[in-house]
Amino acid sequence: MPSPSASVLRLRMAAISNSLTLKQGFSLARPQTHFLTRVPPPSTSIKFRRCYAAFANDNREYVIVGGGNAAGYAARTFVEHGMADARLCIVTKEPYAPYERPALTKAYLFPPDKKPARLPGFHTCVGSGGERQTPEWYKEKGIEMFYEDPVKDIDIEKQTLTTISGKLLKYGSLIIATGCTASRFPEKIGGNLPGVHYIRDVADADALILSLEKAKKVVVVGGGYIGMEVAAAAAGWKLDTTIIFPEDHFLQRLFTPSLARRYEELYQKNGVKTLKGASIKNLEAGSNGHVAAVKLGDGSIVEADTVIIGIGAKPAVSPFERVGLNTDVGGIQVDGMFRTSIPGIFAVGDVAAFPLKIYNRVTRVEHVDHARRSAQHCVKALLSAQTHMYDYLPYFYSRVFEYEGSPRKVWWQFFGDNVGETVEIGNFDPKIATFWIDSGKLKGVLLESGSPEEFQLLSKLARSQPLIDKAKLQKATSVEEALEIARGSLQASV
Repeated sequence: MPSPSASVLRLRMAAISNSLTLKQGFSLARPQTHFLTRVPPPSTSIKFRRCYAAFANDNREYVIVGGGNAAGYAARTFVEHGMADARLCIVTKEPYAPYERPALTKAYLFPPDKKPARLPGFHTCVGSGGERQTPEWYKEKGIEMFYEDPVKDIDIEKQTLTTISGKLLKYGSLIIATGCTASRFPEKIGGNLPGVHYIRDVADADALILSLEKAKKVVVVGGGYIGMEVAAAAAGWKLDTTIIFPEDHFLQRLFTPSLARRYEELYQKNGVKTLKGASIKNLEAGSNGHVAAVKLGDGSIVEADTVIIGIGAKPAVSPFERVGLNTDVGGIQVDGMFRTSIPGIFAVGDVAAFPLKIYNRVTRVEHVDHARRSAQHCVKALLSAQTHMYDYLPYFYSRVFEYEGSPRKVWWQFFGDNVGETVEIGNFDPKIATFWIDSGKLKGVLLESGSPEEFQLLSKLARSQPLIDKAKLQKATSVEEALEIARGSLQASV
């Protein structure tokens, strides 16, 4: 039996934010904040905009706190409404303009000979086909940026923010887009040893790359998104790689056991070893103080000179706790227009606990798609007459083994809710699909290696939730046939 400390650690590793399986819902009772409709100024032929001339004092009409996807997409929406120039300020702890964070566990980690991603190549909003918002873009649009200066305090009554450097900013409307922080191992079990890495920003990824350049034996802790993506990237370096996690299979919050087995076999073919159902007692240091091994709950040792911890994330709510937290799903409670209980304060992206209208429950989604959409919806509601509630369809995806020379590049997408019974069609190579059916209705679909047209169909199916003949679906001899059966159900429900 594992020691008490190992059991506690196993529970901590397993307690990853599970936005897909949160079924509890409760009513949102919060004051309604009303906003005057803003009319964008008329277009102008002047090419050089005012930058910061209007900021002669500490008053800012709009302030965004955060430097990730949500902040970048919110800024773009302000620009689209003509309300950014000399009106908008962004406060971020990072030294970079907002960027597409998913790249950090994918192409950013590719070895140097396999064309790794680098800034400014993945600044927002290139991830959705938009204009690349470099630091020069923000200057051109008249958006004031405070880099490497996170907020340390908020005075709600005075509507002021205080940053680490001591800046005092008075806001008219505040958008909290602080995202999440990586869950860490405690220091007493080796969580801060040299050679132990967490990935949340460019600095983290840079430090990991330096380790991978010298590494021989890599251990990835965690079998979710981060663990799977980092392990796949490490395989591209031809390193001795082992992935360890406490659950029964990969991505347990979404994958079925059968689907997970296919992925585990794929990782094994790429040289990645897997230790499932394993608890970790501690990380051990060598004589030089650098991490040298991972000690499991059963006493066995896995040698490692580089360890990457990917066990989930926590919403970065400090110093905004007084705005109003959701104790069930974490994060800051908002309504369907991302308004908090405090007039003039909003929260978007990973940090927002919002009503998931389609399933009538409150949830929090840690995914780039929601970060983009929630930011856009929030700003449109703030600046225009838009009054409809956010109606998000859960969407998740991952891409692994995408580097040059990989024998097979893998990309799956999932839409909807993973509830009910499952039907799996296909043999994984070349493609596979999993359908979730609850009370006769198609609730969710995951497709591996689909075409753009097939992926578009998934969202329509999950949104409409048509009645579907499970027995007929089970008889499908290919993914294409199964999708046609689902398409027919969709047409019949119209």
